[in-house]
Amino acid sequence: MIDHVSITAPDLALAARFYDAVMVALGVPAVGRSEDWLGYGRRADAAQPGRSYLSVLRDAAPGEAPRRHWCFKAPDRAAVDAFWRAGLAAGGADDGAPGLRPHYHPHYYAAFLRDPAGNRIEAVCHEAQA
Repeated sequence: MIDHVSITAPDLALAARFYDAVMVALGVPAVGRSEDWLGYGRRADAAQPGRSYLSVLRDAAPGEAPRRHWCFKAPDRAAVDAFWRAGLAAGGADDGAPGLRPHYHPHYYAAFLRDPAGNRIEAVCHEAQA
């Protein structure tokens, strides 16, 4: 459903440290960067319309919106755990430890973090424990 998302961060060095770590944990490649931009994932095109892409742009910190967040698909529960640990180690803040959220469905396994700019991000695995 999501083609691409752009978010902002006032300090791209902090953002790069954080997003490089959590994206590696999820198996998502860093695909570019400059002094004003970071890119992760792959842009969709006619041959690969199912791809998704994240841009982190240097700009003011996002305004407070406690229910706004982005969720990344994780290939398995171990990747959700790795996402959370990597995010904490790279300057993020805990916003919900890895675990089941059965109020969504019985196998919804997710973790929530705040990036260094305050963006709320999530990683989720929808599959049953292997």
